Amino acid sequence: MIRTLFLCISLGLIMAADPVAEIDTVESLDLDNETSSQRRELFPLYSIGNKCARRGCSIYHQVSAVSPQMSLKDGIDSKGPVKALEMLALNDDLNTVVQSDSYCTRRRAMARAAGLAAGLALTAVNAPTFAAETKTVKMGSDSGQLVFVPDEITICKGDSVTWVNNKGGPHNVVFDEEAVPDGVNAEAISMEDQLGDEGATYTKKLEVSGTYAYYCQPHRGAGMNGNVIVQ
Repeated sequence: MIRTLFLCISLGLIMAADPVAEIDTVESLDLDNETSSQRRELFPLYSIGNKCARRGCSIYHQVSAVSPQMSLKDGIDSKGPVKALEMLALNDDLNTVVQSDSYCTRRRAMARAAGLAAGLALTAVNAPTFAAETKTVKMGSDSGQLVFVPDEITICKGDSVTWVNNKGGPHNVVFDEEAVPDGVNAEAISMEDQLGDEGATYTKKLEVSGTYAYYCQPHRGAGMNGNVIVQ
């Protein structure tokens, strides 16, 4: 009887001790996994940055970690090519600003770069009129002399010139048919009438490179001549 009781007590003690051993084993495994995981922490377990390789991470955490990256990738795939082209264009324009010896080339590149940096589309900054400017020439000096002020200007292809009737009018602008670039119709770009009122204007866009000589017909004999150089 005593022997049987002793065996039962011993068996109970052994069974009570087993869960402790099992817990110790599990904790030991967890510690080993944690230590192993810490040693691998320097290198991402997944290329997308998911840290849920250790036991105990739920599927929710794994999906939560993956979804933002997938969304970002989808966004890059859908918009990447256009943005890449814009960045390449911006880089080219900045290089042109630094390296080009041509004023007009640098000016166009600066305007394009500024437009791209401001978020404008590549098609917008590539429009011929995007970087166009307008220069002003006075017809008659402030003191009343019969001259164009300035009498020579340099513009870029596609720019415009606005002549303003200042003093000593009436004035007009007539281009010399023998002193304009080949293929340009001097009569088509000349004024048909004269400007009599002070402040009246005449504007013309010039799109062919070269030198344009012009004069004021009423005062040509007084030497009222001018030149526009288009680069």
